Amino acid sequence: MKKVGIIFAMEEELNALKNYLTITKEYNIFELKFYECNINNTLDVVLVQCGVGKVNAARTTQILIDNMKVDYVFNIGVAGGISNKLLVGDIVLGEKLVQHDFDITAFNHEKGYIPSVGVYIDTDLYLLNIANEVLSSMNEVNYHRGIIASGDIFCTETKMSEKINNKFNALCVEMEGASIAQVCFLSHVPFLIIRSISDVPNNNNVITYDEFLSSSCEVVASAMNGILERLSMEA
Repeated sequence: MKKVGIIFAMEEELNALKNYLTITKEYNIFELKFYECNINNTLDVVLVQCGVGKVNAARTTQILIDNMKVDYVFNIGVAGGISNKLLVGDIVLGEKLVQHDFDITAFNHEKGYIPSVGVYIDTDLYLLNIANEVLSSMNEVNYHRGIIASGDIFCTETKMSEKINNKFNALCVEMEGASIAQVCFLSHVPFLIIRSISDVPNNNNVITYDEFLSSSCEVVASAMNGILERLSMEA
């Protein structure tokens, strides 16, 4: 039986998906709370909240992989849109992930380059295609495929967001996805990062974020539930 691990930065993101599932087991490992359930007796699912930021996300991902022996890792939640293509409530499927704040340009590497990894980390095509098919069937959801940028900063300035968009051609920015991608890449575990847009850069996006956090969490949770159903049918 296949096993899927899903990582969330915040409680609101976790709870939105839990509303779709029947949790059968809860336990703690290294002070992280894990929740287990099963979809249609064909797919095991493990949920865990990592906390905000790249270190928390990377730590949790490795604990999840080492202890749960998952076949796939998803990271879902909200993000800030940095492309003028995006509106609040849109979903972004991460085709590639990049750490926009990783900088060893002093050693003649381009911004975002990580030794033994590169600048961009490609997502798993099987998971990406399944997510694409599921979202295509959800008529009320507007979604995009592209690059997601991660860094340890909540971008509120339009100038910074434009710089990240122009440098990496990224659609949105958040604080966990690329570090999860890096751990999965190095551990040879297929992954997919899915984000719902909760705000756009206008120097007032903290207010927008607070206003739309709940609805954005619900949008991405609904999409993830559909993906789990599809994976359970293919298991």
